[in-house]
Amino acid sequence: MILKVSRLGHPVLRNPCEPVPVKEITAEPIQRLIDDMIETMREYDGVGLAANQVHVSQQIVVIEVERNVRYPQAPAIPLTVLINPRMVANANKQLKDWEGCLSVEGFRGEVPRWDWVEVEAYERTGAPVTLRAEGFFARVIQHECDHLAGKVYLDRMPDLRSLSHLQEYVRYRQEA
Repeated sequence: MILKVSRLGHPVLRNPCEPVPVKEITAEPIQRLIDDMIETMREYDGVGLAANQVHVSQQIVVIEVERNVRYPQAPAIPLTVLINPRMVANANKQLKDWEGCLSVEGFRGEVPRWDWVEVEAYERTGAPVTLRAEGFFARVIQHECDHLAGKVYLDRMPDLRSLSHLQEYVRYRQEA
C-alpha cells in the first residue's frame, strides 16, 4: 500500500524515532510496514525513506536505487532495509553534494556528508548486520538516519544560498 508522505512542518519529522524491539522485527505489522515503505519509496521515485516520513515514529529505513529519474546519475544500490541503524564509524572528510527529500518536496541543496560510513543495524529478518557504504550510498544512509533523529537535510546545510527550487536546479545546476 502506498502511504502518505509527511511534509516539512509535520511534528513527526522533528521528533526522534523509537527503536523497534528486536523481537518484533519479524512480526507481521513491522513486515507490512517495511513492504509499504518500499512501495511508497518506489512510487515517489525516492532513493531512501525513513519510517517517520510515512508518519510512523520507528527506526526503520529502506534504500534502493534502480534507474531513478530524480537522481539519474546515482549508482545502483540493492534494496537495503536497516532497522535501528547506528553509525559506528565514518570517514575523516566530508564531501558536499546535492540532496533532495520527499518530505521537502521541490527543492535541492548542497549538503556536506561523510564520504563513507559504517553502520550497525538489523535486517528485516532480525539478523544483525554491519554495513560499510561509500559515496552516494553513504550519503543516503546519513540522510535517512538524520530523519530517524528528527533532522532534515536543511539542518546540515552550512550555506542556504545553494537551496534551489527543483526546476531551477535542473535548469542551472544539474550535470548533464
